[in-house]
Amino acid sequence: MPPRPVLVLTGPPAVGKSTTARAVAEALDRCAVVDVDDVRQLVVSGGVAPWDGEEGRRQQRLGVRNACSLAGQFVAAGIDVVVADVLTPDTLALYRELLPGCVVVRLTVPLEEAWRRASTRPVWLTDDEFVALHEADALSAPAADHELDVSALDRDGQARAVASRWERDPPAG
Repeated sequence: MPPRPVLVLTGPPAVGKSTTARAVAEALDRCAVVDVDDVRQLVVSGGVAPWDGEEGRRQQRLGVRNACSLAGQFVAAGIDVVVADVLTPDTLALYRELLPGCVVVRLTVPLEEAWRRASTRPVWLTDDEFVALHEADALSAPAADHELDVSALDRDGQARAVASRWERDPPAG
């Protein structure tokens, strides 16, 4: 059976993108997770945040291209792929170009719930950056295939809800 179209999870910080990606992948026979934060962290010296001017945007797009390259290699090997990233309309267009047929699911929670979730794990953002990313997502949300408020869902509930939306979309090709 050919792999499904790549699933791209997006949303602001602390909505559960990485956790949900892993839970969805663990429920399948063969599935890889590409966490784009990890891909961007490969730039050890000179790495900048995506919101840090032109260089940040350049590195953000490089992270997307590298993530798509990884995803494409997994798909070519017959392995399903879930990508986790904070998308902007600009990076969404790049995903659509480089991963034709990908399924984009945007996870949302109110800011207060995001703060609660963030308090349970390490957060590498300043409070101002955390709020700014939530505001940017609310003001300029990428046009996802599915939008899912996960406020009342735990890890497994989020994974089931996302998987059901991924299943609704026809196979690539």
